[in-house]
Amino acid sequence: MASIIQGGMGVGVSHWRLASAVARTGQIGVVSGVALDVLLARRLQFGDAGGHVRRALAAFPAPEVAEDILDRYFVPGGIADGKALRPVPQQGLRPRRHTQQLAVVANFVEVFLAKDGHDGAVGVNYLEKIQLATPASVYGAMLAGADYVLMGAGLPTEIPRLLDTLAGHRPARLPVAVHGAEPGEDHHVALHPRELLGVDLPPLRRPRLLAIVSSATLAAYLARDETTRPDGFVLETSVAGGHSARPRGKLTLNSAGDPVYGPRDTPDLPKLAALGLPFWLAGGQATPERLAAARAAGAAGIQVGTAFALSRDSGLDDDIRERLLRQAADGTLVVRNDVRASPTGFPFKMVPMAGTTGDEQVYAVRARLCDLGYLRTPYRRPEGGVGFRCPAEPVGEYVRKGGSAEDTEGSRCLCNGLVATVGLPQRRAGGYLEPPLVTLGQDLGFLPHLPDGFTAADVVDYLLSADAGPASRSGRAAPGRRR
Repeated sequence: MASIIQGGMGVGVSHWRLASAVARTGQIGVVSGVALDVLLARRLQFGDAGGHVRRALAAFPAPEVAEDILDRYFVPGGIADGKALRPVPQQGLRPRRHTQQLAVVANFVEVFLAKDGHDGAVGVNYLEKIQLATPASVYGAMLAGADYVLMGAGLPTEIPRLLDTLAGHRPARLPVAVHGAEPGEDHHVALHPRELLGVDLPPLRRPRLLAIVSSATLAAYLARDETTRPDGFVLETSVAGGHSARPRGKLTLNSAGDPVYGPRDTPDLPKLAALGLPFWLAGGQATPERLAAARAAGAAGIQVGTAFALSRDSGLDDDIRERLLRQAADGTLVVRNDVRASPTGFPFKMVPMAGTTGDEQVYAVRARLCDLGYLRTPYRRPEGGVGFRCPAEPVGEYVRKGGSAEDTEGSRCLCNGLVATVGLPQRRAGGYLEPPLVTLGQDLGFLPHLPDGFTAADVVDYLLSADAGPASRSGRAAPGRRR
């Protein structure tokens, strides 16, 4: 069993190149499954440099569906500077046929490319919070042979059943949480694979499900019943990048405005080990010593995100990555755990870097807009029916939909910001270009042990160096960051 899982970092930081590079080392490479429909459409509109997307589309098992997407979005040579990008339709409770097809194909493409040319294990990471896209996204990843599905930001109680259903290409339903729903109301999103693709396919291999949780108690809750039991767990602490769980008990903030975590938030590893399922520890684990300690506590290994995000193989925009590394080197890099930044309500790690919406000045002048909508919350309208709202949308719209103005204070548009961070920013008429938003983990202690311009393979070598010793580093430089 692999000792290292490369964390799924959205949007597009954990892209197919990074997952492939990690999987080729014998560890588990993971692509982020969030907003892949937007990434696919924009890669095609920017000309698909290298032809990789088109190569994967040619392998899709329903050629007519793939050809339709290519016709809609591909721009030979790339879209002209200043021209607005063609939008991608938002998911809904009854999504249009093309909306679901695009999600299926986009997840297929990302996993196909990550798995192409090697026999290593590849997983795909989703957020339970983004329920509307889940059935189509998971199905696309399964069509490409995903080995693992990882899911956090909520408890994936329905996902074991969903994986079983989709493996047989059977019609699937996933319950959708609707704020204010009345007892007895049924809200769900459905997927009919054979109707959607128009082809009959042999049964699929079911991927293993790893639930990303913040405590052994939550893991025990999932493991108690075979209908909700995953195949393993990733236990994530509060210093991990992206979203993290709120502290248990009353919320207290420190002088920087970050939530304070206490003894109740310390993982109960013996309780987790007693469940008898494999688990990996995540959040501040990126050292050989932490890997050894995790194994000693009964874990299969560790999940690492930030070290891979800062490697040359990640999807981060090159300029942003180099700025982050320079700031880390001179001691000026700050990573906030902001309780207001994410529309999900979970604390979110954010770098207040100049030129990004983590910078209060940039945030203040950016026009509030929700045109991607992955983190929208479904809510029951007073007159019936379901609407959608997001704290990052214009304040007046959010309040008109029944939301509280207080919820909008400090709320960032994560969808647009994170897509911009991987070099595919929203472009609108009039020359508007979306600013990026950067997230990282708060533990950067691994950096002095990695060479300049380090790769994903360098990260793996460093983490496994306690096992194999210095002579096993494939001729690479010994630990010690060169300047």
